[in-house]
Amino acid sequence: MRSTRIGVIGSAQCSRQIYQLAERVGEGIARRGAILICGGLGGVMEGACKGAKTAGGTTVGILPGARPDDANAYVDIPVATGLSLARNLLVVRSSQAVIAIEGGYGTLSEIAFSLQLGVPVIGIKTTYTDRQMIWASDAEDAVEQAFASIAGSSRAGGSSRTRSTA
Repeated sequence: MRSTRIGVIGSAQCSRQIYQLAERVGEGIARRGAILICGGLGGVMEGACKGAKTAGGTTVGILPGARPDDANAYVDIPVATGLSLARNLLVVRSSQAVIAIEGGYGTLSEIAFSLQLGVPVIGIKTTYTDRQMIWASDAEDAVEQAFASIAGSSRAGGSSRTRSTA
């Protein structure tokens, strides 16, 4: 049986408050036994990885550059792609659900890929809105919504459609 894989996306630079939110999300993912997938750099990605490691989880960083050493200190498995921003598609394709925390244009591209590919997107403190996204009130709710969206896809015969909040 394969482990559940949940992506965490967000900016490489963020406030302390957002970093701590990402840590709580990462902890929740690891406590539920899932693998955390992210872009492997700083900010939200580092916070999520740090939280997952604190809870004994496994982290994968899909890096934009060609050097595995560019990964943050909490990435267990660095995947050096050399693909620059194109690596955002790999983050999405590797995830069964994605939690978007705040973010900029890179996060926006990952949200768009997710929605186009039917990967559930849980938004928390992100300014981008789409009626197909699932909204969370806090870190715990985001993790719960991610797992519920994956379970819902499994019960629907493997369908990868997102739930609408409209």
